Amino acid sequence: MQQQETLQTIPILVEEPIWKVNVGSNKIHAKRTTGRFRTIKWLTASTWLLFFLGPYLRWDNRQAVLFDIDGSQFHLFGVTVYPYDLWMLSFVLIFFAMLLVLITVLVSRAFCGYFCFQTVWTDLFSWIEEHLEGPPRARVALDIAPWGMHKLAIKLTKHSIWLIISMLTGVSFAAWFTDAYQLWINYFTLQAHISAWIVLLMFTVGTYLFAGFMREQVCFWLCPYARIQSVLYDNNTLLPTYDKSRGEPRARLDRSSENQRVGCVDCDQCLAVCPTGIDIREGEQIGCITCGLCIDACNSVMDKINQPRGLIRYDSLSNQQSTKSYYRYLRPQVLVSSVMILSSIIMISYGLSHITEAELSINPKRQPMYVVMSDGKIQNTYQLRIFNKSESDNQYRVNIKGLDNMMITGDEKPILVRSGDGTNTLVYIKVSPEQLSSKISPLTFRIKNILGKSPPIEYQSVFIAP
Repeated sequence: MQQQETLQTIPILVEEPIWKVNVGSNKIHAKRTTGRFRTIKWLTASTWLLFFLGPYLRWDNRQAVLFDIDGSQFHLFGVTVYPYDLWMLSFVLIFFAMLLVLITVLVSRAFCGYFCFQTVWTDLFSWIEEHLEGPPRARVALDIAPWGMHKLAIKLTKHSIWLIISMLTGVSFAAWFTDAYQLWINYFTLQAHISAWIVLLMFTVGTYLFAGFMREQVCFWLCPYARIQSVLYDNNTLLPTYDKSRGEPRARLDRSSENQRVGCVDCDQCLAVCPTGIDIREGEQIGCITCGLCIDACNSVMDKINQPRGLIRYDSLSNQQSTKSYYRYLRPQVLVSSVMILSSIIMISYGLSHITEAELSINPKRQPMYVVMSDGKIQNTYQLRIFNKSESDNQYRVNIKGLDNMMITGDEKPILVRSGDGTNTLVYIKVSPEQLSSKISPLTFRIKNILGKSPPIEYQSVFIAP
C-alpha cells in the first residue's frame, strides 16, 4: 500500500505596489495650473532674484555682501567679519538647520516645494519649455516627431535659453566671492582666475543637467534632504492629503443624475499637474514635495462642478482621524526647534553688535613660566597678538594693570598694525617678590587705538610666581 503524501499549498502574499515612482524612463510633462499655491510658488521663487542681483549692491564704495576668501574677510554691509568672529558661523548653521526642522515638522517638505533651488530652477525651465513647445500633449508630440527645421528651431531656442540661465547662475555664484563688476570684465577679457572658470563650468553644466533633464530625479535619488525631512514627519504634520472618506468610490460625473454622490470624479488633474508624477490619491509618497499644485487642480475642478473645495487639502493624519481640528502646533519638536532658532538669533545678533575693530590675544610664555632675575625680581614674558579688523592702519598703545610697581618692557612705543593684518609683540613684566601676595596674580592688558575714538579692548591674564 503506497503512502500518499499530501502537499499543502502555502499561499504567498505578494504586495502589489500602488506607488508608481518614475525612475527616469519617462519624461514628466506636468500641466501648469493656476491657483493659490501656484501664486505662492511664484512669490517664493522670486526671492531667488536676490541671488542674481545681490552681488551688485554697493555699500561705502564696495560690494555690500562679499565673501572675500583671499582676504579672509566677510563684508556684510557696514560690518566686516574676520576669522576671529567665525564662532558666529556655527550659530548661523544651527539657525538654518533648526529652521528646516521646524518647517518640516509643521508643514512637511514646504522647503522642497517652494524654496529649494532645484525646484525653482526646474519650474523655470519647464515654464520656458511650455511657452516654446506648448502644453504637455504638444510637447510629447514634438518629442516623438521627426527632426525638421521647425523642431530644430524650437529645441535650439529652448536649450540656448537654458544654457544662458545656467551660465548666469554660475556667474552669480562666483560674484558673491569677488567684486561682481570686475568679474564680468575678467570673464569677457579672458583674464578671470582659474577658480572663477571652474565655478562657471560646474554651475553651467550642473544647472543645465539637473534642471533641464534630471528634474524630479534629483529629488528622488540625489537629494539627501528628501530622506532627512521624510523622517521628521509625525501625525500632526500638515501636508497635502486626499480625503478618501469623501472621494471614494470614484465615479465619473453624471450630470443627468440628480442623486449622484459627488466625490472624486477621476479626472486625474491632480496627477497631471504633479511635477514629480505621483498620484496623491494613493496616499503619501516619498516623491511628494508638498507644493500644493494638486490642491489647486482639484479645487478648480470642484469649482466647475459646483462642489465644495477641500477634497485634496493640507491636513494632518490626526485631524483626519478626529472629528475636530487637531494640529497641535505646541508640541515638543516645535518648541525645541523654536527655542534653538531664537537662541541662535540672539547669539548672532550679540556677535554682530559686539564686533570690535581689533582683536587682542595674550599668550604667556610657558617655558619657562617665570624667571628669577639676578636682582631677585620675578619676570614673566607675554606674547601680544593684535589683529586690526578696521579699514585703516592703526596704532595701539598697550597698558597693563593688576600689580603695583611693575617694570614693563616692550610697551614704550605704539604698535603699528596694518588694516586686515596682525602683529606679534613681546612684553616683559618684572615684579619684586614682596609685591606678590600669591603665586598667581591677575593682570589686565588693555590696548587703545590712539588714531581713533573706539573704546579700548581688554584681555585678562595672570602673573606666575614661584
